Amino acid sequence: MLSVPWLFLAVTLVGAGFTLSAVYPLRRLSILVVPYFFSSWLTAELALHHWVWQAIATVLFIAAGALDAWPGWVGLGVTGLSWWGLYRLWGASGRAASVVEAALTPHWPAARAEPRHGDPGWARPFSPRHRDAVRVRHVAYGDAGDRHHLDIYRPRESASDCPVLVQIHGGAWTIGDKKHQGLPLMNRMAAQGWVCVAPNYRLSPKVRFPEHLIDVKRALAWIQGNIARYGGNPDFVAITGGSAGAHLAALCALTENQPEFQPGFEDVDTSIAACVPFYGIYDFLERHGARERDSMRPFLERVVMGSSAEEAHEQWRRASPLDWIHENAPPFFVIHGTHDCLAYIEDARCFVDELRRVSRNRVAYAEIPGAQHAFDVFLSKRSAHTFDGVREFLERVYADDRAARSEARSAPPAKTGMGS
Repeated sequence: MLSVPWLFLAVTLVGAGFTLSAVYPLRRLSILVVPYFFSSWLTAELALHHWVWQAIATVLFIAAGALDAWPGWVGLGVTGLSWWGLYRLWGASGRAASVVEAALTPHWPAARAEPRHGDPGWARPFSPRHRDAVRVRHVAYGDAGDRHHLDIYRPRESASDCPVLVQIHGGAWTIGDKKHQGLPLMNRMAAQGWVCVAPNYRLSPKVRFPEHLIDVKRALAWIQGNIARYGGNPDFVAITGGSAGAHLAALCALTENQPEFQPGFEDVDTSIAACVPFYGIYDFLERHGARERDSMRPFLERVVMGSSAEEAHEQWRRASPLDWIHENAPPFFVIHGTHDCLAYIEDARCFVDELRRVSRNRVAYAEIPGAQHAFDVFLSKRSAHTFDGVREFLERVYADDRAARSEARSAPPAKTGMGS
């Protein structure tokens, strides 16, 4: 049986391992990528919480005699190094504010990603609800049961003509649910006068691409006909999502009114006013060349696409947002973490480069320091700063849209007849 000093040393090494995984980004870990992701993700976003449990453990072990032998003193040194790493992580979280602001100011020089509430909620990361927002649950938009249900988040006080934000959940196109992702962002946006919609969609391997996209567009069609009853304005619909949800959000933004993705509702306007994808997958063919042996293609072939890239190359291209970029793409704010070990940042960079080369609209891009995949799932210092930037971007785009509509309404009618 381990003595208290040795047990203390073992616990401190575990704590230091968590800290180390968040401080230093790693990739190409093969089967170790999942445990590494969870340790890195939870530590990076909950650095203060990790410090608290390590501090409590240290006090208890010292009281139990951990420093009576040399392993305990080594453990105390390891703890000190771990706390220094957690301090670095906390500092990196704060840098998200300046990074997001720098991404927006080239497009709106006066833009500032400032919080609107005195309480940022960092101490309550698992409580995304907001007192000024309410949720309407399980509204059917199709006939596939739970997978064709959506939730609506809206201001608690009665409102009308609110801009709409659609949140698409991730989960590698195979898992996930509307009630598990995007909650901090949607609650905050609803409290600030937006109507947010979170749809489920059918999942692989029961369905193959493009059924996921068709379902999301079916939800957009439902929004066009019904969201006004919940206070939303169907004339302005923005979209966001993370990981696989970012892939689908980007595709929705770039494939507006494409009949092949709207079977049975081809005439419904599914255009998107703005897109904010978080840590997305933008090229199924991985032409950026960063993944090498860690390619996602075997998984996509077997589970999502149902065919190889060689057998159905055109279908794989049509599943890649990169191949749908056009000059009339809506404004984009692409967000990716520098430490993401699941969705490689090179994919986002290539996507943004092509968007900026082709699109006539605004393309903002922020690489969030220290952020792991799914960093926005719960409220942290980093995600709170990022959400403030997203709110600023969306409200600026909404203001531009309203100004353009007002100008169009007030413009004199074109002259007609001879000599015109």
